[in-house]
Amino acid sequence: QNEEKWDFVLVSDIHAMGSEKEIKRKKFLDELSKKGFAIKKIEDTKLFYGVRAPMQILWNYQCLQRKANSGQQNSSAHQDVPEATRIRIVSFILRNTVTSDLEKLNKLMKQKVFEAAFPLHQEEEIKEILKKKTCAHWIIRFKKQPIKEIRDYFGEKVALYFAWLGWYTYLLVFAALAGLVTVVAGTTVFSSSQVSKEICEANTTFMCPLCDQNCSFWVLSDTCTYAKVTHWIDNEATVLFAMVMAVWATVFLELWKRERATVVTKWNLHEWDEDEEELALQLIHNLQHEPQKYQHSYFRSTIILILALLLIMLLIGIAHMLVIYRAVAMALFMQSQVTLLSKHADTVAVTTGAVLHYITIIIMTKVRGHVGPWALLPFLEKPRTSCQRENSLAVKVFIFQFFTNFSSLIYVAFFLGRINGHPGQYVRIAGHWRLEECHPSGCITDLFIQMAIIMLLKQTISNIMEYLIPYISHQLRKKRKHPKKKSLMLGEEEEAEDPCRRHWLDNYELNEVNIFSLFNEFLEMMIQYSFTTIFVAAFPLAPLLALINNIIEIHMDAFKMTRLHQRMVPRKAKDIGIWLQVLEAIGTLAVIGNGLVIAITSDFIPVQVYKYMYSPCARENRTGMDCSTGYIDNSLSVFRIQDFEPHTKAGMERPGLAPTGLCRRYRDYRNADDYTYTVQFWHIFAARLAFLILFEHVALCVKLIAAWYIPDVPQRVKNKILCEKHKSLHNEVRWVMPWKVPG
Repeated sequence: QNEEKWDFVLVSDIHAMGSEKEIKRKKFLDELSKKGFAIKKIEDTKLFYGVRAPMQILWNYQCLQRKANSGQQNSSAHQDVPEATRIRIVSFILRNTVTSDLEKLNKLMKQKVFEAAFPLHQEEEIKEILKKKTCAHWIIRFKKQPIKEIRDYFGEKVALYFAWLGWYTYLLVFAALAGLVTVVAGTTVFSSSQVSKEICEANTTFMCPLCDQNCSFWVLSDTCTYAKVTHWIDNEATVLFAMVMAVWATVFLELWKRERATVVTKWNLHEWDEDEEELALQLIHNLQHEPQKYQHSYFRSTIILILALLLIMLLIGIAHMLVIYRAVAMALFMQSQVTLLSKHADTVAVTTGAVLHYITIIIMTKVRGHVGPWALLPFLEKPRTSCQRENSLAVKVFIFQFFTNFSSLIYVAFFLGRINGHPGQYVRIAGHWRLEECHPSGCITDLFIQMAIIMLLKQTISNIMEYLIPYISHQLRKKRKHPKKKSLMLGEEEEAEDPCRRHWLDNYELNEVNIFSLFNEFLEMMIQYSFTTIFVAAFPLAPLLALINNIIEIHMDAFKMTRLHQRMVPRKAKDIGIWLQVLEAIGTLAVIGNGLVIAITSDFIPVQVYKYMYSPCARENRTGMDCSTGYIDNSLSVFRIQDFEPHTKAGMERPGLAPTGLCRRYRDYRNADDYTYTVQFWHIFAARLAFLILFEHVALCVKLIAAWYIPDVPQRVKNKILCEKHKSLHNEVRWVMPWKVPG
């Protein structure tokens, strides 16, 4: 079927003749006609205007591109203009066409003169893309997606997104395997760890109450299972895994740079320049166009910085609210009459706190999508091009989303159990609720639970909603906008339907897209990459969850773009833009974050200090025994019951406790007489600091070596570019100095 090809469709309500909106619509369409655009009108429940650009405009663009890329092969004949290029040029002209009233399309759409403007999907091309994607659904072939077809249909920007996502997913296989090996290694010490054994056997070690009112002393062995889970996560293999992930993040980025260079060179875009592209489109549209100059203002930059700091303070305040919730919930659960709640109050508080954190993420993401200081960015920063505007916006939105997702995790990882004081001198919220404490075996399990819940909820509920909402919206649009079939009178013949009518209506019924559609997909993956790398030492299963998510994400994104959303306007690009710098920043944060998790959150350093300075092995030079024997008893300080605060009413009915008048206190190295820090505390503090410095320097050195060892651009790509330059210069020499060229 040889249907007419139309580049764009404009949709408008049927306005009354002579109305202001009808006049403005006519003026805009007249401006397009003056530029040589072909326009076709179809009237239904709405007015549809098909728009097709004259070939002269497209040829002018080709000519300017050949001048800009003079190193490429020249051709005097006009070549066929790719469909993606046609749509991009037409979209630019439509958006920049000014009526006699000095109004552009965006303003007319806000005034409801036009309701929608979109390029058309092509069913045959969609089937080809989805067919090849179905054939490439195995993990091993993620890096061999139909990138050429995606580029031809959606443009380079979307093609590079899928190329990056496929490459990221492919390399996640190795990170997921490393995480599984770490978990398996932890399983081997699940029941054999000396530290967890001591906790499970400590049935005569009584611990201080976890709340002030009506909380009894408790036996350390009651938390045997919790201790085993902690040492399943927190062991020597975790340190090695953290180092491996730091190297993996660097290798991933370096290999992606090589892949990008290969793909972009194949597309002949390695010398493409965004400024030249923008200027070429402007000149095609208007020969009298004057280029917009670069602008920078320290005053505007200061205002933006202040707004960003205020936002970060707001997000930290929200994290404080979560801390308050956990402290209050812990106290209430401990005093609950429900045995299950009171017995596992700490775990329930952590779990519900994580769910509340997820709900906060959802709410703040919705708020970010509708309001925020970045709405002022175009007026404050005045970026020159759309790409610069998007890059500037990406940095600020990523920082917002990063603090939204990680502020609570940062508290759990580095502050939980370290700022709560000690018995007799607790730090309290509003002078009433005590801050949470860590388990005697460490705080890393709390971080594990928090990350596991957030990642699982984000990758199940959020992803289901991401595809379910567009699907439901599409079905509702079909019902609301589908025209009723015209009833025929007796003897009346049905008119032959214009073949464009059904095609345009089908596209109109799809969900609208905007310039942030792909932006949001990148942002989602950046946050996932942060979860996969920054605190991965506390949650080795993060790469596996990310891998499973991405296997689904790649195909669902393709389905969403082709079947549920209107066609994106193709955009030209030679890289993934500012997101590469964001990935590099996340890689550096991953080294710092994992170093801090092992040095501060994990119990790895205190155990090592005990082994080599305070254990029986160090004192008595014993062999044939586990050097961590006695660690738990050594790590618990002694507290006198009479030193409790006056308003603390602890249950002292626990048998075996009253004669001694003492209770054990975990994770605090304090003297029994005045509760000041012991020498061992400072030894551990120095060891933590030394390990952190050593780990980060070694990891960063390995990252630098890996970055140096793996060139950003493959040698074959460099040689190809070199040969093209040589050929171009050789041709120039033939024209400039023909007598020098051998006959």
